[in-house]
Amino acid sequence: MHRLVLASTSTYRRELLARLQLAFDAFAPGVDESALPGEAAPVCAARLARAKAGAAGSRFPDALIIGSDQVASLDGEMLGKPGSRDKAFAQLRRASGRCVSFFTAVAVLDSTSRACSVRVVPCHVRFRVLSDDLIARYLAREQPYDCAGSAKVEGLGITLLERLDCPDPTALIGLPLIALTELLGAHGLALPAP
Repeated sequence: MHRLVLASTSTYRRELLARLQLAFDAFAPGVDESALPGEAAPVCAARLARAKAGAAGSRFPDALIIGSDQVASLDGEMLGKPGSRDKAFAQLRRASGRCVSFFTAVAVLDSTSRACSVRVVPCHVRFRVLSDDLIARYLAREQPYDCAGSAKVEGLGITLLERLDCPDPTALIGLPLIALTELLGAHGLALPAP
């Protein structure tokens, strides 16, 4: 069996990958996550997932390397990780009563053959109408400043939502396990592992 490497520093992705009950190493890929001019959200997510996996390729020979990235989009404009309360407040105020699309890409790279497979999983999230008071209370409790779109669906962020349209709920958290299981199987790692 190949060594398994997660090219991510995200605690959310590590926790999700641990659900598959596989031993894996984590690696900080150090990839610039900026979008390219005119780049669509799903294309950006796929490019970044592939780049993160590729960044670990030379360091881990004979490994299956997982890269993942998520990009949120509202009216065609990407919403990044807010990084601060003020930016998170502005993102949630803008999302109030509207649909935000989250595109989560996962890439699996075989560092020996350099074969790389990528899937992008879309999630369309309708936010409830959010008052400024509700947004402030949520941010005080959750502080989702490291989450694209400023809402942690696995926590209190669920209280902000009216509806989710997503083929894989783990995609919204940051690592689409259904797609990942398929990709790992295509690279010879059947799950659940024996």
